[in-house]
Amino acid sequence: MTPPDAGEQSERAETTPTRFVRGGDVRFAYRRFGKPSPTPLLLLQHFRGSLDNWDPALLNGFAEDRTVITFDNAGIGFSTGDVSDNVAAMADHALDFIDALDLRQVDLLGFSLGGYIAQHLTLKRPDLVRRLILAGTGPGKGEGTQDLNPTILDAASLPPSRNGVLQLFFEQSETSQAAGAAFWERLQTREGQRDPFLTGKGVHAQRTALIRWDRNEQAAYPHLRDIRHPVLVASSSNDLIIPTVNAVVLAQHLPNAQLIIYPDSGHGFLFQYHTLFGTHATLFLDT
Repeated sequence: MTPPDAGEQSERAETTPTRFVRGGDVRFAYRRFGKPSPTPLLLLQHFRGSLDNWDPALLNGFAEDRTVITFDNAGIGFSTGDVSDNVAAMADHALDFIDALDLRQVDLLGFSLGGYIAQHLTLKRPDLVRRLILAGTGPGKGEGTQDLNPTILDAASLPPSRNGVLQLFFEQSETSQAAGAAFWERLQTREGQRDPFLTGKGVHAQRTALIRWDRNEQAAYPHLRDIRHPVLVASSSNDLIIPTVNAVVLAQHLPNAQLIIYPDSGHGFLFQYHTLFGTHATLFLDT
């Protein structure tokens, strides 16, 4: 396993440097920091998101107990290459990155689209994954699932903004909107060069991948029984982007899963409840 980068234990999400490693044909951008641990926590990001769309408060909480690794998949942010238009290829790129760091085993946290990738990666390389956290995500089309709302997907494809994040990622209640505003402010605390949000043809490619997953093209739903790993499925009370019922279906069909639904929250529940979600996730990972 690749040894910890010098100084990573004392670094924080706001200050840890962006590093690079070549895997396959892609030069991947990544950040690695936190308490050295035998099994790092690797995070897989949502639709259009890059390194700087992770909540630093959530990452810093995880980093108190373990090595945390975030990265830009192919064609996203500081990474080279082209964005894939299907989840299987996205998972293959993620595996190239993991192998480039010579990681023998990882814990995975997949958020939204990242949850799709995490499921596909786990099915392809079950020996590589120790524990799996699936947040705000779904298994693809199956009995009881709901497709992505095309209107919501159109809104999520617009240029990023504070108002857009508050409308799409948080409930309209006063408490959830306040939490969303606080999250947006935390996103601005990154020091130095910021990782760009995905735009242009990469957005179209990711949208195509989302739609294909909804149509069950290479989706995980038919194979959920093959994921024998301990899984924490987490969702919000009212997810507008990936409907909450999809998390319920995931938990029902995964043979070793537990489900947590957070109240008064939307797609960004893990940022609204960063302390509580972090505590639940840490307890799950340490069990």
